[in-house]
Amino acid sequence: MSDEEREEKELDLSSPEVVTKYKSAAEIANKALQLVLVACIPKAKIVDLCEMGDSFIREQSGNMYKNVKKKIERGVAFPTCISVNNTVCHFSPLASDEAVLEEGDMLKIDLGCHIDGFIAVVAHTHVLQQGPVTGRQADVIAAANTAAEVALRLVRPGKKNKDVTEAIQKVAAAYDCKIVEGVLSHQLKQFVIDGNKVVLSISNSETRVDDAEFEENEVYAIDIVTSTGEGKPKLLDEKQTTIYKRAVDKNYHLKMKASRFIFSEISQKFPIMPFTARALEEKRARLGLVECVNHDLLQPYPVLHEKPGDYVAHIKFAVLLMPNGSDRITSHLLQELQPTKTIDDPEIKAWLALGTKTKKKGGGKKKKGKKGDKGEESAEAELMDETANGAQE
Repeated sequence: MSDEEREEKELDLSSPEVVTKYKSAAEIANKALQLVLVACIPKAKIVDLCEMGDSFIREQSGNMYKNVKKKIERGVAFPTCISVNNTVCHFSPLASDEAVLEEGDMLKIDLGCHIDGFIAVVAHTHVLQQGPVTGRQADVIAAANTAAEVALRLVRPGKKNKDVTEAIQKVAAAYDCKIVEGVLSHQLKQFVIDGNKVVLSISNSETRVDDAEFEENEVYAIDIVTSTGEGKPKLLDEKQTTIYKRAVDKNYHLKMKASRFIFSEISQKFPIMPFTARALEEKRARLGLVECVNHDLLQPYPVLHEKPGDYVAHIKFAVLLMPNGSDRITSHLLQELQPTKTIDDPEIKAWLALGTKTKKKGGGKKKKGKKGDKGEESAEAELMDETANGAQE
């Protein structure tokens, strides 16, 4: 087998080495999330928490594959973000930012790690309080979590992307919540965080994607954001945007010296993965980034907001579509939730009753143990378990 053929083959989950790299990245991402979550206390500075997550990922991934002949890229695949309350996503402030957490804040923590370009991402929602989460805060988290559980069961070989889009909207509606527009779930490939196969959060006339069918040995980042508001977030302040990704297919001769300096630094340090402006020379960065964005050399990840008073929840996970079923590799347990709504819809119950593993010939599905009868009852019991305690890995 030539090197090129081997390279092509190794991009796929049929290679055990690739599976190992995904799972290693996932283990680091899950631990980084746990580390940041424990440090989320009232008056903690958000920038310090984001830096803590990124530093942990750099350090842990840097300890892997040290002694291999061929250099292996590894590190942050998506900078740590902590978006609070009605802020939807991508809040990862600069070092000079003084924003702190407060008791009762609803936090969305979002981060990613890669090993050799094989990416594991995770996002989790947590309310900064003791005791169970109740009321509309519980509803919106339960909506995101249940939608994530349904998506996990529908992102499987033979199913279509539009099946998932319709299902997650139905789940959100059952909790009297909305799926937030503009959030895309992407296929993940080596060094590609936004692959061509996409699951829309909302299907409407403005956003269309190609119909796609899920296939064995693919990997997806399933990204669910729910809101008690309208689900139509707005960009309030471009200055809040700090996360960018190099648009590798674009070229332009930059006019300003500051822009050329910053773009050269980005091309060296962050040629492919999203990065935070915090990692650049801050004085020059702001000026230079504007020209880079204006000429499409960088893709910005804007900080979006719902209306004040709206609650927003975010659950994201990576899933490997293995021959023996779906393997969710990133997750975190949720706090105890006491939502005001329960799932009565038979179609949603049927989705939740689906297994995530493929049945083997001659043997039934592995029993989960300590669950009630199979079918709808066990699906509901499982769901109540999960909305109370979070999705199990």
